[in-house]
Amino acid sequence: MLKKIRGTDNVDEEFQDLIDATHAAMRVDGQWSTILKPEYRPHLAICFLVPFFQQFTGINVIMFYAPVLFKTLGFGDDASLMSAVITGLVNVFATFISILAVDRLGRRALFLEGGIQMIVSQVRLGVGVMSKADSLLVLILICFYVAAFAWSWGPLGWLVPSEICPLEIRSAGQAINVAVNMAFTFIIGQFFLTMLCHMKFGLFLFFACWVVVMTLFIYFFLPETKNVPIEEMNNVWRKHWFWGQYIPDDAVIGTASSTKIKDMEA
Repeated sequence: MLKKIRGTDNVDEEFQDLIDATHAAMRVDGQWSTILKPEYRPHLAICFLVPFFQQFTGINVIMFYAPVLFKTLGFGDDASLMSAVITGLVNVFATFISILAVDRLGRRALFLEGGIQMIVSQVRLGVGVMSKADSLLVLILICFYVAAFAWSWGPLGWLVPSEICPLEIRSAGQAINVAVNMAFTFIIGQFFLTMLCHMKFGLFLFFACWVVVMTLFIYFFLPETKNVPIEEMNNVWRKHWFWGQYIPDDAVIGTASSTKIKDMEA
């Protein structure tokens, strides 16, 4: 099967990597105690912080309360509903762009571009006071923001945590990812309307500050995972300027993708 997928008979090293990773996973007593060990600090941090940051882009509450948000910003009832439909369609189409681009441009490139695009649109929405005559500009900026999220933090917030966890902590890592995502979706949703009533356009500046933080986090702390098999991720962590201190030498298994990783870093 591996030969058929790769289109070559030279798969012995990769096959051995898979065997080694499976044996390592079988030696683990408990995933929850394992993921708390120092050598899994990078995985734990990413599985917690990526979904945490994803919610603090503000996307879910803006999509949940889009009609209320547009009405508060000066739209009429019909215009508010139509604007919500438009942003929803933008979200769908931009997600398809991510599907086409993620393996060409890489995860980091989409994260960083999407973050910068969200910051620009949110800051423009948050500064100054816009009149009802600026309603079209508001809609364009929000669509610009939604598109940025939909091809970056939206799909990649789920994809990247699933790519970094080896088999021995995979279930625990994904459980943390989903739990954090759902918890902060609920928490932010509970406070959003109150914040909107008090902050109005300033709410966008609040989320813009968080997007600045998460974009810097991606730039400094998230390595590229494009074309890197799960069983080879420890090689990537080991070479990282910060996370490498947590990865012991004996945690790096397999060499089948070392050339691919070097080419990717070059």
